[in-house]
Amino acid sequence: MSTIGKALSLLDTLSRLDKEAGLTDIARLCALDKATARRFLVELEKHGFVEQDPDTRRYRVGSAPVRLARIREARFPLLPVAIPFIKSLAEASTETVHLSEISGGRLSTIHVEDAPRAHRIIIDVGSLLPLHATASGLAFLAFSPRSEIDAFLAKPLEKFTEYTVVDPQLMRDLLEETAARGFSVCDQGLEAGVISTAAPIRTPNGHPIGCVAVAAPLSRTTKSAIHEFGAQAAAAANAISEKYYGSERSTGTSPKPGGQIDEPYGSLAKDTRHRHR
Repeated sequence: MSTIGKALSLLDTLSRLDKEAGLTDIARLCALDKATARRFLVELEKHGFVEQDPDTRRYRVGSAPVRLARIREARFPLLPVAIPFIKSLAEASTETVHLSEISGGRLSTIHVEDAPRAHRIIIDVGSLLPLHATASGLAFLAFSPRSEIDAFLAKPLEKFTEYTVVDPQLMRDLLEETAARGFSVCDQGLEAGVISTAAPIRTPNGHPIGCVAVAAPLSRTTKSAIHEFGAQAAAAANAISEKYYGSERSTGTSPKPGGQIDEPYGSLAKDTRHRHR
């Protein structure tokens, strides 16, 4: 990993802590020696990406990422477009609905509408969504180019629960089913007792940029209910795509370098989205 990559990885680690951290802890969490961690922190602090409490000497995320996020959102305002659809889906399903976005090769939650029930699924904004173990991840992968899927499945997959699918061929089967159906279903892949469904938000050339997902306790969800939620998520995701990019949609293929076409699994279901409107 490059020096810049290591510094950004440190910043990402710091952002996921729920409290300020000292130099020793940061170095340990990032697998760095203290001198290197200190050097990175000094540079990041100089540019406003981290802050150090003058009394405790502990570090926290600074204001620079917030400024960049505001600039990004002002120029590419996905949230203002998507949130009304997320709220409507939450009201219709009475379950937790969340919106995710891909950034730096990782899918993370950027908005959550909590279910109005005492027994509900809790999802934090900023939480990372493993591509093979969550409904959002499966939906994202299913509509990605085959080359990206092959590269992802070539690596070992982490098993989070006894139900997590880690076999590459079984994963390909799940992705084929998701593409044909237009939405994914993940049964306890990341956490026991949780079932979820998701559909991708896609660019005009068919590439996914994020997902709309519904998560519910397995104990009160039937197969027909989760499929109804999936159809609703697909309709919401498609509506967000059309409002964000305009109503013109392509066939779901994208050009590869050299003019070739790289077919995503989602091209198998390019007409499915119309059935869920």
